[in-house]
Amino acid sequence: MASAPRADAPAPETKSIGSDDYALSRVPRDKRFGFWSMLLQWLAQSGSISQFTLGATIGVGMTFGDAFLAFTLGAVILEIVIFAIGLAGMREGLATPLLTRWAGFGRNGSALVSFVIAVSLVGWFGVQNTIFGNSVSALVGGPSWMWCVIAGVAITALVIFGFRYMALFAKIVTPLFFGMVAWSIITTLNDHSISELISSPPPGEAIPLAVAATAIAGGYMTGAIVSPEMTRYNRKGSHVFVQSASSMILSEYIVGMVGVLLGHLVKSADVSHIVLSTSGAFGVMVVLMSTAKINDWNLYGSSLGVVNFFQVVFRKRLHRGAVTVVLGVAGTLLSAVGIMTHFTEFLSLLGVMIPPIGGIIVAEYWVVKRMRKPLDDTREAETLPATSPTWVPMSLAIWAVAFCVGKFYDGGIPALNSLVVAFLLYCVLGRLGWVTPYGTSTLNDEDGGDPSPAARETTAAGAA
Repeated sequence: MASAPRADAPAPETKSIGSDDYALSRVPRDKRFGFWSMLLQWLAQSGSISQFTLGATIGVGMTFGDAFLAFTLGAVILEIVIFAIGLAGMREGLATPLLTRWAGFGRNGSALVSFVIAVSLVGWFGVQNTIFGNSVSALVGGPSWMWCVIAGVAITALVIFGFRYMALFAKIVTPLFFGMVAWSIITTLNDHSISELISSPPPGEAIPLAVAATAIAGGYMTGAIVSPEMTRYNRKGSHVFVQSASSMILSEYIVGMVGVLLGHLVKSADVSHIVLSTSGAFGVMVVLMSTAKINDWNLYGSSLGVVNFFQVVFRKRLHRGAVTVVLGVAGTLLSAVGIMTHFTEFLSLLGVMIPPIGGIIVAEYWVVKRMRKPLDDTREAETLPATSPTWVPMSLAIWAVAFCVGKFYDGGIPALNSLVVAFLLYCVLGRLGWVTPYGTSTLNDEDGGDPSPAARETTAAGAA
């Protein structure tokens, strides 16, 4: 009689579309990427014409000094959030949806988290794809729906094959984008006095500091909460800090503040034409590629959320590559027919729901540590804990309260308000013993679940 398979034997390989990218397991340490590959991924998130436009919008309503203060406040807030959550993702090798099973929400709560993140990110993928298609149509002609389809198909094809190919794309696009933008900006500002632009008064209606900081920090808060999707591929915590801080410096202090100068120069927030008009067809192509490089993370994060959601709710393990195809096609078709722009208000509402997730993760993982021990016990073996809490009702209550604060309280920065409230409530109630998990779920009971070491993929780990 043949012997039974070992419990720690990796699952047999099956032919699937693209890469699963450890959607339901830890990223093994020998499959993580080197410093420079990860740095380019981070910097690629800074390369966007929209960030110049944000800077110009703020510059129209603020002095250069006040805008600098607003960008500083936004950058500091974002960096604290990214590092606190991203470091947890790096240590555990887990993306946000899976991490929440042992960091505040339990198995069933993680499904709800996954659903909110997945819907939000695939929605923004569709919205950004619509903007992409409309922009190309205005620049080179042709129907916007056609460009939406071309862009959506291209991004979906990239994301299907996972992080390794996304990193390779970043290596190509990031240097081209910033080189081209630097040339365009220098050419534009060369005939003007920088000192006069810096000292000039804002040309438009004044923007309060709180409003500007809200636009800066709130606009990327969802990206900060899902930063473990990227940092789980980091090798060291110091890399997470240096790379994310470098991205903040480039995005806020260089791209953002140059946008402020351009806003003072043209006295308008519409500055994209400066880059596009001075760089020709090649520049347009690079700008569009950089936009695609940012939007691929929306689709990638959504696919990870859907995989976790289906395993928890339907006990069905889906391949991340196949999920990407479905989400990419849906987002592309909805953007092509112009429906996605009608959902921006709903997506903004989901955006207020996501920051409290980060507050709860940070509070549980770094302060309360009531559910973290199984992760600590299995980290070195690179396995998932065999069990997880089923429900953590108090976390859901804290999430709801923090959401209401972010949504209905008018003072401060809504995204930050909801995050801080969730963090403080969880810390206080957790220390008082009121955050109590109920029930225990066994990973082996889930279809496709396996607490054994993650199967090693055969692709290379990436450049050092």
